[in-house]
Amino acid sequence: MFKSFEPNKIFAITSKAPKYVLFLFIVVLTIGLTEALILSPEDYKQSDAVRIMYVHVPAAWISLGIFSSLALLSVGSFVFKNKNFALIGKSLAPSGFVFNIIALVTGSIWGKPTWGTWWAWDARITSMLILALFYGMYLLAWRIYENKEQVIKVTSLIAILGAINVPIIKFSVDWWNTLHQPASINILSNNTAIHSSMLVPLGIMTAAFALFSLLIFLMKYNAELIKVKNKGLDRL
Repeated sequence: MFKSFEPNKIFAITSKAPKYVLFLFIVVLTIGLTEALILSPEDYKQSDAVRIMYVHVPAAWISLGIFSSLALLSVGSFVFKNKNFALIGKSLAPSGFVFNIIALVTGSIWGKPTWGTWWAWDARITSMLILALFYGMYLLAWRIYENKEQVIKVTSLIAILGAINVPIIKFSVDWWNTLHQPASINILSNNTAIHSSMLVPLGIMTAAFALFSLLIFLMKYNAELIKVKNKGLDRL
């Protein structure tokens, strides 16, 4: 089951999905921006600068989630010898990299009015920069290596090694003294320091970013499937 797949059958499903995902993305993004920019309150300390959170935090979450997925897909590629896992990872990585860069840029913009500087070699910020470098190496490897077996091994190794950085990013604010604030949301303990008036738009914007990632993934994945079909392969 894991050793092969039929591009024609998968493409028949995935080729129809983008238009529905695009519609959902536009609707959710419109609601999210309305909540974030108009309906949500100002922060009593940061004023309107806090609204950067509605882009910064979801972007960081999505980039971390996608890289974690790359690592799992890479392990699956090694264990099950399934090239489709690598193809899915290749299609996911671009949007993860874009959201990683967005998280860094918006964090820098947010840092100026709150910390008084555009950049600091803070543990959280530095570890997010390292994640961007792993994303860059992963994407670059797909362009450098022409041998498919070799590129799958190299990219899988990059993703698995890079995954070590994910928990470092998560717990960096607990392990070291940092400028970055501690986690305000704890899903496991149902404890959050964010009021519902801010938490709701944050959740909606996260959903919008997730839909955008799904849209980019489907477009990229369909393009890869077309390449497989053009080579006259029924299975990968």
